[in-house]
Amino acid sequence: MTELAANSWVACPKPRPSARLRLFCLPYAGGGAWSFRAWTDYFSSNVEVCPIELPGRGMRLGEPTLTRIEPLVEAIAQALLPYLDKPFACFGHSMGGLLGFELVRYLRRNHGFSPIHLLISGHRAPQVPDPNPSIHALSDPALREKLRHLNGTPAAVLNHPELMKLFLPVLRADFAIVETYRYSPEPPLKCPLTVFGGLQDPEVHPDDLRAWQNQTTAAFTLKLFPGDHFFLHSEQLHLLQFLAQTLG
Repeated sequence: MTELAANSWVACPKPRPSARLRLFCLPYAGGGAWSFRAWTDYFSSNVEVCPIELPGRGMRLGEPTLTRIEPLVEAIAQALLPYLDKPFACFGHSMGGLLGFELVRYLRRNHGFSPIHLLISGHRAPQVPDPNPSIHALSDPALREKLRHLNGTPAAVLNHPELMKLFLPVLRADFAIVETYRYSPEPPLKCPLTVFGGLQDPEVHPDDLRAWQNQTTAAFTLKLFPGDHFFLHSEQLHLLQFLAQTLG
């Protein structure tokens, strides 16, 4: 695989053609492939890290965003088909966790593919109702304050009007994807499922993470780290060490 090209869904910052496993990484709301660019260095040569770049960010900045999960999952799945010639795993944080779950269900349902492992981070189980009020239609000032509370956006970005003008539409679209999502029951997955959470995450309770166990008939693991909703940044080293060990 080559470096990310314009309009491409799949980024491989450091291609590893001889790797035995591909790890597809799906970003949180407002995030992009850049969030995972350094991850390759933490894995052995047997793992090829392939972040997913969604429309409206990175090298796809000029493309229109999507606001519903079904067409987004279908588009990602179609883009991944050429990459499924070897075993694969999926990791997603927050919105990316929900995308990863629906992506592997779509691939199973429509193409007969299954990952060797699904790794979900910072998102409640899909069958658990979201208790939080909708925020994708908030005013710009109110949405900025919500972002400050979540602690995932640098203050330099929040206080930069030009950057926020580019950033807020992408965030609104991503929040709409999550907030309009409706869970549809299907048979549990047959792959191992590992779920990560932050001990101080005000958005996702540990019980909401444990409920993921109902979504697989294989091994289930729950790992909690110190930190809030964005523990994947503050605890990145420990998270990546655990991921590398989990993926062998």
